[in-house]
Amino acid sequence: MTSRSTRISVSSSRSQLHLPASPAPASSSNAGYSQYSSYEYSTRPRTAMSTIGVESQQIICAISESRGIAPTVGLAFVNLDMGEAVLSQIPDSQSYVRTLHKLAVFSPSKILILDTAAKTKSKLFCLIEENLDDLNSNLILLDRRYWAETTGVEFIEQLGFVQDVDSIKMSVDGNYFSVCCFAAAMKFIELALNKTFPPHSLRIRYEASEGSMMTDLSTIRSLELIQNLQNQKSRDCLFGVLNETLTPMGSRLLRSNVLQPLTDQQTLDTRYDALEELSTKEDMFFATRAALKTILDADKILTHLIIIPTKPSLQSTEQSINHIIMLKQFVVSIQPVYEALTGAKSVMLKEIRRNCTPSSIDPIKELIDEFVNEDITYAKQPLELRNQRTYAVKSGVNGLLDVARQTYKEANIDVHDLVDELQETHKLQLDLKYDSARQYYLSLNASELEDRNLPSVFINVIRKNNKVECSTLDLRKRSQKISDSHTEVLLMSDKAIQELIGEIRVYMSVLFKVSESIAMLDVLSSFAHNVTLHDYIRPRITQTLGIKAGRHPIKEKVQNTPFIPNDVFATQQSRFQIITGCNMSGKSTYIRSIALLSVMAQIGCFVPAEFAAFPIIKQLFARISIDDSIEANVSTFAAEMRETAFILRNIDKNSLVIIDELGRGTSPRDGLAIALAIAEALVESRALVWFATHFRDLAKILAERNGVVNKHLAVDMSDADKMAMLYKLTDGVVSEEHYGLQLAKVMPLPPDVIEYATQVAEKLHEQVERRKKASKAVIVGRKRKLILGLREELVHACNGAMEGPVLQSWLQELQREFGVRMTAIEREADEADLESLAMDDDMADFEAVTDDAASVSRRDGYEATGSEEMSTQYAESTIEDDNNIADKY
Repeated sequence: MTSRSTRISVSSSRSQLHLPASPAPASSSNAGYSQYSSYEYSTRPRTAMSTIGVESQQIICAISESRGIAPTVGLAFVNLDMGEAVLSQIPDSQSYVRTLHKLAVFSPSKILILDTAAKTKSKLFCLIEENLDDLNSNLILLDRRYWAETTGVEFIEQLGFVQDVDSIKMSVDGNYFSVCCFAAAMKFIELALNKTFPPHSLRIRYEASEGSMMTDLSTIRSLELIQNLQNQKSRDCLFGVLNETLTPMGSRLLRSNVLQPLTDQQTLDTRYDALEELSTKEDMFFATRAALKTILDADKILTHLIIIPTKPSLQSTEQSINHIIMLKQFVVSIQPVYEALTGAKSVMLKEIRRNCTPSSIDPIKELIDEFVNEDITYAKQPLELRNQRTYAVKSGVNGLLDVARQTYKEANIDVHDLVDELQETHKLQLDLKYDSARQYYLSLNASELEDRNLPSVFINVIRKNNKVECSTLDLRKRSQKISDSHTEVLLMSDKAIQELIGEIRVYMSVLFKVSESIAMLDVLSSFAHNVTLHDYIRPRITQTLGIKAGRHPIKEKVQNTPFIPNDVFATQQSRFQIITGCNMSGKSTYIRSIALLSVMAQIGCFVPAEFAAFPIIKQLFARISIDDSIEANVSTFAAEMRETAFILRNIDKNSLVIIDELGRGTSPRDGLAIALAIAEALVESRALVWFATHFRDLAKILAERNGVVNKHLAVDMSDADKMAMLYKLTDGVVSEEHYGLQLAKVMPLPPDVIEYATQVAEKLHEQVERRKKASKAVIVGRKRKLILGLREELVHACNGAMEGPVLQSWLQELQREFGVRMTAIEREADEADLESLAMDDDMADFEAVTDDAASVSRRDGYEATGSEEMSTQYAESTIEDDNNIADKY
């Protein structure tokens, strides 16, 4: 497989851009431009995010960074579909976790980066390169001269809304890198994509690095926040479960919130108040939902109206009329939203209603009514939409326009007369159809041609199932005449439409604010819909995480049986919770539900529980997946170690971490040791951690550690042939022995395999117990020998000739040496205890016992008793070896 770093190619059509050596206005010619090569990484085509209806957007991102140990990263995102620019400057760490999170949230189609970054390949460049597939982006290298701070400030002054320019400039003051990135992004759009914005028409905002929960790409994927792991088109993910929005703006806002939940308590309380009012006032809720159903995608409409193509065409003229018609419908649909919120008490709903007040919309309606016919509405069918475009501009604006419309009308009448004539002449039932590509064509049932052929006058015959589609030369001629008339109408309407668009641009800031308000209202109504259907409750923001009867929001909706809820309680004295339990007992579901409920609470949504209280979580980490990464040549163990190292580098006391089955990708002994070391580091971080594991010894070792509590998912194994998963959280470590064997019995494994495995498990247990006893005996023996040696030395001193200071000095040295040796033995005793605990899951012992059992089954002259005798001899030899070591003391 060719690595991405070696697949840099120069595109002949897009990479040879004629860019100005210095910033130039959009209207300047290309005469003074110098040619340069931009390199675009040849990636797979950007796919639409078809998972749950989130469309792919054209977003240009420019990124640059400072040099030094603590890097500062500048980012600028320009959304060409939404007419919005977002600037950000992030003081990041060496892992660039916040930068990658911001890229994941916006998912840009193209990422612009300095071409010098590819020469030495900075760490940020390598990380972006590695994550291009996950980000669904293409990487483009751009010359350094287009990253100019003065140009960025000029673009802000020129394009920002008049009332926002001063506040934007104040926000970006001192944020050199973000302003430079904005300049690069705008220059690329202007010169490579041939698009410009009119003055004071672009939404520009500065987004600080703080204010939202940080979730890395691995966590987003593991928790299925946006996409189901098994089926990318499934709605079985958190976004899919919560997404009951009725507008495209609401859906986009919900996705953004799920990826970056809020961390401001006041904002969350404001959302809770609005949601509570909307979900308890039934009339308001249904009126709001009904009003939202008619709302079109205002963001896209407004963006298309403010983007000026550098090369106007007939298609751009046609689209301009379409968007004016859509804007007309959007403006009309705002009034019902305003009326639906009558009587609102919460601060947020009152603000939304204030933004939708008719007094702010009426000037725009008057402008549109001055140019556009009142009965014109947006139509989805191609023929209807063409007719609406034709008659969009009012009569009397242009005399020639009225003549062209009359020609268009007469040509359409001629087409219908032709169809009637063909039906009468050939005795066929013909239906007149239309699409944008073929214009008018004819359709008839194939059953009418069973006993005869289609007359030769019909051409371009296509058979589709039980239908026959065709045309005639006369029909094509008349269709062309209609098309020419329509084109003439469009060209004559263009002047009036462009004049209208120019006057509407003055009100763009008002319209965008209305669109944002409706998007927020749509998200709240979506939450209210879920609240009423699934019995969600309002969470509280506290210093303690406490949930009573919490439910997994995705599992609850997917499974047919009732979900069994569980309680959660975590403070600093119970911040590290070790979750043990049998296979399939629900450990993973339990810890995932905690993370998902925290996300729901911090986007302003109610949660599935009887009671819930959450602290503000600023970082969320999940180490769940155990899949190999074949493309990156990374094994299961290497992948989980890399993800865990990332967590340890970025975790703090404001983090929430869930870890599932850490260390099982390697040998049990090493896995336990690594899991124990990582657990100690996580305890020291003071973050809230849920650690699901099959290492019962880990729970026993850390049981007395401050801040650590043990929990397990209960299971009923009272019946020897059955296992009943109770899915209830219980205090303490799981007590069931050999639950893996019990589960294997339930599965259709051959009985002799189960019997053989049981024998191996019993012999392993016996051997471990012998070693435990042997180890204790050795330690006792060493201590006894040391004490007896001390006794003998003291007897010799008592009976010897040493006196005075000499005797005192010798006794002090004897005391020191005895203390050192006894301390060493105690240390060895502790290590022996830890080793004996690890033996329960040690595969090396398992292989040894398996060899013993295999030798029994091969009947090489040893009976089972002989096997036990060999184990005893092995234990005794171990004790003897230990005694030999002790003799050295």
